[in-house]
Amino acid sequence: MNRSPSRRDFLRNSSLAGFGIATAASSRAFGFQNANDRPRVAVVGCGSRWDQRATGLKSSYGLGKDFPKFADIVAVCDVDSDRTERAAGLVKDWLGTAPDQSTDYRSIIDRDDIDLVHIVTPDHWHAKVLIEAMLSGKDAYCEKPMTLTIEEGQLVDKVCKQTNQIVQVGTQQRSMRQILTAIALIQSGRLGKLTRATCAIGGGPTSPALPIATPPKNFDWDRWLGPAPKTDFRLLAGAPNEVKAWSRTHYDFRWWYEYSGGKLTDWGAHHADIATWGLGKTETGPVTVDPIMVKHPVEFKDGYPVEADRYNTPTAFNIKSTFADGVELVLRHDTDNGILFEGTEGRIFVNRGRLTGAPADALKTNPLPDGALDEVYKGKALTSHLENFFQCVADRSEPISDVFSHHRALSTCHLSGIAARLGRKLKWDPEKQAVIDDDQANALVNRQKRKGYEIELS
Repeated sequence: MNRSPSRRDFLRNSSLAGFGIATAASSRAFGFQNANDRPRVAVVGCGSRWDQRATGLKSSYGLGKDFPKFADIVAVCDVDSDRTERAAGLVKDWLGTAPDQSTDYRSIIDRDDIDLVHIVTPDHWHAKVLIEAMLSGKDAYCEKPMTLTIEEGQLVDKVCKQTNQIVQVGTQQRSMRQILTAIALIQSGRLGKLTRATCAIGGGPTSPALPIATPPKNFDWDRWLGPAPKTDFRLLAGAPNEVKAWSRTHYDFRWWYEYSGGKLTDWGAHHADIATWGLGKTETGPVTVDPIMVKHPVEFKDGYPVEADRYNTPTAFNIKSTFADGVELVLRHDTDNGILFEGTEGRIFVNRGRLTGAPADALKTNPLPDGALDEVYKGKALTSHLENFFQCVADRSEPISDVFSHHRALSTCHLSGIAARLGRKLKWDPEKQAVIDDDQANALVNRQKRKGYEIELS
């Protein structure tokens, strides 16, 4: 398990020649040729996004099963010991060797024999684990959304620049052909000057009142809360979701502002990312954010829910962000899930299943030039999102979903959540990354961490 200096040098300095060759006609796994050169991965968070079977379900949905194509998983970590044990069993099935198990992520990222960290925790833990992993010399694949707050995104940007670690954010739409084709159409000028991007991301659910309950013995509720405020564990069986229960934890964390941002950051992290990319705004942000219509399942006072026993993120919304040049980015719950780009000479709609609109139809007779998608894909041939990450780990180049552009897109989502919570229009300075003339809103840009769970910057 000890890693030699030459192994670390290989991971930092090797070119793509160190990888096996993959072609469109081959299904052979794309990975390092020499088994001794395979990166060693630690998994932090073994929930359903990693693999549903680790949560007790039968489905193999999740990204975890794809990592062994490129790397060895040598450690798994979760505050739910049942999930950790199931995860270790899955890894043994995949690789023939069981990984180490832990409930403390620091015991993993402090190890010198680990090269990469796969961060699959709930949102409120992402930034802390990611920053400390980078400072420990680890590359990372971090599931979306990368952060819970705008201030966390600023810190991630800073540390990533300082350490030069490779980080791929799990916004996998950036590695989908129809999405790249839409971006290429826009960048080639076929829509004219863009005026608006509308992201339809679906509405959020509601819950009944959830009673206070005793956490299961296998689950460390206090550690799960981590940086978030201390509160009671709540759970009620019978929900129509994958865990068959309403709660403040596991799958349901995304419907609580304390741990996530509801659909605004859940699906918003995907579609606002593509919209921001298409609009050419990945190095700036809006100047105003207007919550034209927002419905919450609970009442809010001074930006905080007055009830602690039920979901509190928006169920319906229409929030318009406007950039300095007048271009708009809209987040809304209704209409068909996807992104509608509107320009002076045409419009296109794109989602994970289709690309439509006159400029897209015209590709049949007027195709994009050779290499157009490679150019959009930062000079690399289109591949899977995970494969792109491991290519960039090898040649130390920037992944397709980098932390810097993701932070800018996600900031629009976070600002939309702040405006929704306060019920008023915000003015934003994209250079200073601060709300203008609104101390109450600015307080939500940077939420205080619970004592003992601050982000360690050294």
